[in-house]
Amino acid sequence: MRAEEFMQLLRVRPFVPLRLHMTDGQTYDIRHPDLVIVLQSRAVIGIAPNPTTGVVERTEHLSLFHIVRVEELQTSGTPHNGPAS
Repeated sequence: MRAEEFMQLLRVRPFVPLRLHMTDGQTYDIRHPDLVIVLQSRAVIGIAPNPTTGVVERTEHLSLFHIVRVEELQTSGTPHNGPAS
């Protein structure tokens, strides 16, 4: 996926939560666009933010080249970010 394409998905208003499917089978849920930094060839994803403070527990660095599919998620449920269960 190109950085510009990913940025377009993050700029949709109202934001639609996304699930990123990677080449290794791992998935990452993006519940809020502010928890993603898009670089030219990778993205930094904030994982498991505290629901009260918004402070993330850790980050994951993902190669944009390895995103094979992006799925829109339902908006119900408690917001979180990180590897999908």
